[in-house]
Amino acid sequence: PALVRPRSEGGYELISGHRRKRGCELCGKTTMPVLVRNYTDDEATIIMVDSNIQREHVLPSEKAHAYAMKYEALKHQGVKGRKNTADMVGEMAGDSSRTVQRYIRLSKLVPELLKYVDNGELQVVSAEQLAGLTEEQQKIVLDVIEYLLIFPNRQLATKIKELSQAGNLKERNSFMNFLLKEMRQE
Repeated sequence: PALVRPRSEGGYELISGHRRKRGCELCGKTTMPVLVRNYTDDEATIIMVDSNIQREHVLPSEKAHAYAMKYEALKHQGVKGRKNTADMVGEMAGDSSRTVQRYIRLSKLVPELLKYVDNGELQVVSAEQLAGLTEEQQKIVLDVIEYLLIFPNRQLATKIKELSQAGNLKERNSFMNFLLKEMRQE
């Protein structure tokens, strides 16, 4: 059965079982079995993420947002013990702490860059470097890579991050010149 929790304004919130609900709708069923539980917001988030992350095909953007949500929920709950929170998220999902941290950083990308990660044009390790840029800087990078149709590899993404940290990623044209120069050197 699906999992639901009562809503304060009446009715129920579906926590787990969204695909089953959709399947029931497609079959013309108006009801489905559910278990009613009184979960806190954090508990509901953790259960929802756990049920969604088990799907066979999970996009990097979905994993990024799911891990970020679960990480925050676990931090709010104060659940820690001897492990850090990223270790706990990874252990529950079958990923390493480092992988969890990488995906959480991806959740900081502007949606347009995250779409390129989802479709495989921008590698996760490259995108992780770009996730450390400000939103304005990410938009400059996005504009230039879309114009040039060049997606940075890990090494180039690291140089872009260093350019940002040095305070030299402020303007589209100078960044385009930097990128073209780097591409000629490779």
